[in-house]
Amino acid sequence: MILLLLVFSVLGFEPMQDTVSLEQVEVYAPALDRFAHGQKVTNLDSKVLEAYSARSLGDMLQEKSPVFVRQYGAGMLASPSFRGTSAGHTAIFWNGLPINSPSLGQSDLSILPVEAIDRVQLQFGSAGALFGNEAIGGSIHLGSKTDFGKGFEGKLSQTIGSFGLFNTSVSGAFSSKKFSSKTRLFRRIAENDFGYQDLSQPGTPEVREDHAEVEQVGLVQDLAWNLSSKSQVKAAFWWNKAEREIQPVMGSNTTDLQSDESIRAVVDYFRFGKKSVWNLKTGLVRDKMIFNESLNQTRQFFLASDWDFEAGENWKFKAGARATFVKGDLSTYSETDQRFEFYQSAAWKTSEDLSFSFNLRQFAYPGDVVPFLPGIGADWRFLNKEKQELLLKASLGKGFKVPTLNDRFWSPGGNPDLLPEESINGEIGLHWLKKGNFSWEQSLTYYRMEVDNWIIWLPQGSVWSPENIRKVQNQGLEFQGNAGWKLGSWDWELGLSYTFSEALDLTTEPSNPQQLPYTPEHQANGNLSAEFKGFGLNLSSFFVGPRAIGTGNARVMDAFQIWNAGLTFSKLTWGKVQFPLSFQVLNLLDKDYQVLYLRAMPGRSYQLNLTIHL
Repeated sequence: MILLLLVFSVLGFEPMQDTVSLEQVEVYAPALDRFAHGQKVTNLDSKVLEAYSARSLGDMLQEKSPVFVRQYGAGMLASPSFRGTSAGHTAIFWNGLPINSPSLGQSDLSILPVEAIDRVQLQFGSAGALFGNEAIGGSIHLGSKTDFGKGFEGKLSQTIGSFGLFNTSVSGAFSSKKFSSKTRLFRRIAENDFGYQDLSQPGTPEVREDHAEVEQVGLVQDLAWNLSSKSQVKAAFWWNKAEREIQPVMGSNTTDLQSDESIRAVVDYFRFGKKSVWNLKTGLVRDKMIFNESLNQTRQFFLASDWDFEAGENWKFKAGARATFVKGDLSTYSETDQRFEFYQSAAWKTSEDLSFSFNLRQFAYPGDVVPFLPGIGADWRFLNKEKQELLLKASLGKGFKVPTLNDRFWSPGGNPDLLPEESINGEIGLHWLKKGNFSWEQSLTYYRMEVDNWIIWLPQGSVWSPENIRKVQNQGLEFQGNAGWKLGSWDWELGLSYTFSEALDLTTEPSNPQQLPYTPEHQANGNLSAEFKGFGLNLSSFFVGPRAIGTGNARVMDAFQIWNAGLTFSKLTWGKVQFPLSFQVLNLLDKDYQVLYLRAMPGRSYQLNLTIHL
């Protein structure tokens, strides 16, 4: 395992993919797979998604990826932090549709259930040229999987657990050679009445949380039609609603209530040529949040079109445009916004083992035009043997983030003169893949990033207002490794991840820059599993290092490490019906910890899941 920890690489190393054949038009590869050479990309496979099907996207990313997730309590706001950046520096897409709130500039991962999606891909680093607004720290790509020719399928899943957890999901699908439909319904209730040590009281007595209940319901509908061997239509609809009692900080007796409701819809038309694909996409995202009795609503309408084609055997191109129209009706203002983007990508395969990608994007919004954004990357497979591959990856790119509606128009305090945040990111890494009785895949990436015009809200007398005052320098190392082997009749898997992240504020104290608040320098997670004839054991852990509470690092929160364990019985059957059963213990050692200051987190808890496949 020492060797496993010493070798470098970046995941997702396949430099090019073949042109989609006309007989299987449902397998069109998005830009992330075709034009992101040199960039670190991580795929969370179906096995991981199944294990987290009754939990949130935030839980899965915290425990299974190098992404730090800032959690405000059990079932409360959870926001991602890629490479020391803020939540607003992460672009999130669902079936290619941007879903971040235009007023807040981010998404709440705690109310994005894993059971609503089939694919999760993580892209790290600035990629404004490829993905547009907010892709400074990284981007999260969620998607639905389309199947044809499988007939009827059904699934019922029920999870019960500690602290009043009751999670139910039902899905049904039908597909023929030309038509595919999948419907998912889910409902989650959690009382979150856990006990914790109240640090705000003398002697830190144990108290029980009585205001953190969460109820969430949702519906996802996916449709696809193969109109002919040369054309296809896909449509997806996602309705999600969450009612929450907002967990107060320790020492507070607030009883805030919040309701979040989102409607997301997207329609794609694909026209397949001999060596080309034309895509027309339109989508709608409507978000409604009621905090206590304050109503905030935003609506986004998207229209995009692009052409993906090959020129010869070694060149691939993509060119397109996207228009976004935004309407925000918030508690203190009502405004509209328009954004226009023009982009072009190219991939050049110079040989079987060396390939490049080039990306360009021009972005404009009322009153401003973002400077032209370039991105370049390369993959060089310098060792290619039957059972081993070594790949060198390198990329350089720019990113940007337009000020949110709240940044510009909130009353009082909004600043309409804010400049967009801009970044430049470079990274280099090695990826090693070994096949055999003892196989592994591992990577080590070094990155360096600078973000200018970082927006921060500061007090201006009695009113808070945003300003472009912060310059941040980020650099670090990311290691990820997976190994698999067979010992007797048991199949073993080991996954390890470690991140060192230095995110320095160069504005406050240029001569002695400090780590950004709530940004751990060290973070790690690991997972060990064993399986024998459908019976599985799993032990996992994640570690988060010390975090400064505010600027200047005057107060630092302690590091913590959480252990989880589980049992699975994946091959239980009754006739033709499969009903896998799993049992999990979360926070196995009953660790008392906080991710953010005075935000209590649950102790040891138990979950039992039964799934029936029809």
